Amino acid sequence: MPGLVHVVDDDESFRTAIERRLKLAGYEVATYASALELLDSLSDEEQVGCILLDVRIPGLSGPDLQARLVASGSRLPIIFLTGHADTPTTVRAIKAGAEDFLTKPVSSAQLLDAIERALASQRTARAQASRLDLLRRHLAALTQRERQVFDLIVRGRINKQIAHELGTTERTVKAHRHQVMEKMQVRSLAELVSIAERLGMLDPDEH
Repeated sequence: MPGLVHVVDDDESFRTAIERRLKLAGYEVATYASALELLDSLSDEEQVGCILLDVRIPGLSGPDLQARLVASGSRLPIIFLTGHADTPTTVRAIKAGAEDFLTKPVSSAQLLDAIERALASQRTARAQASRLDLLRRHLAALTQRERQVFDLIVRGRINKQIAHELGTTERTVKAHRHQVMEKMQVRSLAELVSIAERLGMLDPDEH
């Protein structure tokens, strides 16, 4: 399922050629002569898409635009294009989260492959983000006591220890534990621990 490719390059003939190539492959395309043009028109990030970005563009450079987008919380994957591969710039861009770094001239196969990978990684990231949102909503639905029981279960405490720590009975803890599993929609302790890790509730060495 194709998406929208934002092409940012100051070379008009290159933009036209890339736009033609991508439209033939079924993508929607928006082109920009400068980084600022893209910033001015980038509003809807709901659509699956990516940015094809020249490293050396007048005004705001490619890496500067990348930094701006990251700071603004943009989740659009960026594929850099450059006429002059220079290792420090490549390393910096990849470390800052760039999806790929291609050297011009780029073949259609190489370009389409990079775009497909970028869009696939965006879809995966979106799916993970919506799963995390769902888990946070489940967590928010726990009562204060259920949340305490949750915290102690995932740290390896058994019912007897939890009852002692919370000043209640094992039977009550069992009831809370059942509610926690129901509300978090899990069937095992391992799943519960995995959720706690994903929500950042556990230190890596804590269990």
